[in-house]
Amino acid sequence: MTVRSTPATASGADPLANGKLNAPAAERNVAAITDLLRRVAPPTGEALELASGTGQHVAAFAAALPGLIWQPTEPDALRLASIAAYRAEAGLANLRAPEALDATVPGWGKDRSVDLVVLVNLLHLISEAEAKTLITEAAKALRQNGVLVIYGPFMRAGELTSDGDRAFHQSLVSHDPDTGYKDDFDMLDQMVEAGLSITLVGEMPANNLALVGTREF
Repeated sequence: MTVRSTPATASGADPLANGKLNAPAAERNVAAITDLLRRVAPPTGEALELASGTGQHVAAFAAALPGLIWQPTEPDALRLASIAAYRAEAGLANLRAPEALDATVPGWGKDRSVDLVVLVNLLHLISEAEAKTLITEAAKALRQNGVLVIYGPFMRAGELTSDGDRAFHQSLVSHDPDTGYKDDFDMLDQMVEAGLSITLVGEMPANNLALVGTREF
């Protein structure tokens, strides 16, 4: 993944004690995403979170879904340290130490075998090519009947559907033309091309979407 800065409009993270970072956006959306995972995730097995960020999400997911063993990943060193701090604080047996992984690099999926892959709020911050590589590799990482869950803001059939989304997308593209909102149909097509069956396209708070696919073979 190209190391990209983000505009001031993108949600950031504030430093806390003991190496933890706090992302206000993670605080706002963690309950809705956790409820989604309770509905669509397999009850047991191994779960891989891509681009785990601060670690706030994965600590909550591991607490709410104890039948899954959670592996957080992240390419950024400061965020890896934050994930480790949240893990230490949570003290959960089903939450593994964070692992350095750039999920936009081809090839990592063949070395994995998991039952659930979760990605939150990344696709709009990377390029189209990187997004397609990530989805392809995530599908390869899934076992039979494994589930891929993608959450974030999207264009709907090529259209930005709120003033807030239009402004945020424009700020991203102005800052880095390779980034910006991805089209929901394009990403769904990529999931199908990667071998997944689409099992849910769900409206989420703040005009976000959840895209859920299952590897049936």
